[in-house]
Amino acid sequence: MRAGTAGAAEQLVPTDEGPGRVRVFPAPSPVGTLLLGHGAGGRRDTLDVLALTSLADHGWTVVLVDQPWRVAGRRVATAPPRLDAAWLQVLGALSEDEGLGLDPLPRPWVLGGRSAGARVACRTAVLDDGTPRPGVAAVVCVAFPLHPPGRPDRTRAPELAGPVRAGLPTLVVQGSADPFGRPEEVVAAVTDPRLTVVPVPGSHSATRDLPALTDAVRRLLATLPPDPEDAPR
Repeated sequence: MRAGTAGAAEQLVPTDEGPGRVRVFPAPSPVGTLLLGHGAGGRRDTLDVLALTSLADHGWTVVLVDQPWRVAGRRVATAPPRLDAAWLQVLGALSEDEGLGLDPLPRPWVLGGRSAGARVACRTAVLDDGTPRPGVAAVVCVAFPLHPPGRPDRTRAPELAGPVRAGLPTLVVQGSADPFGRPEEVVAAVTDPRLTVVPVPGSHSATRDLPALTDAVRRLLATLPPDPEDAPR
């Protein structure tokens, strides 16, 4: 374990896809953990995801998860089922500690991510029977890619609807001109009061108004009850 971004604890985590990486930004008096995955683009860290590490100052330990393909230096993301499998293995290792040398992560856990990472969070927050994964209290999506640009017929609405239909509070912070789906498209695609869509200026990111992004996520986290019975597995 060594110091990572801004002094975070950084650790490799074995998975069947190769090692993933976690960077833990601990809260001084934690009330829960926000776990965030990255997108499929070329940058490991984006300003919108990095901005959310400031939520450690509001009582939430923040964990940034790097997928094995990114750790290996590959330029192209692996297929969604393999992304999901690696993500779940990382969560399982964090839940059981498995000799990683990290302090136990406080509960509840909130799964989230940016773009492709948001899709992974949505798919893995729910079990095959449609119920919430044990220990998961909510889902946070930054720039959810509702459809490929110019292809609204290829919707990913069922992925976003999964945690919502399972009863998990789900937040989407979406750029007002996002070619992967504008905020009003997201609202129309999944009509449920448990889905909150917060529009922010910009395209496929939330970098033009980082305070609005962090405030939206902070407000969601503040509504969550403490400590479900089980950590995710």
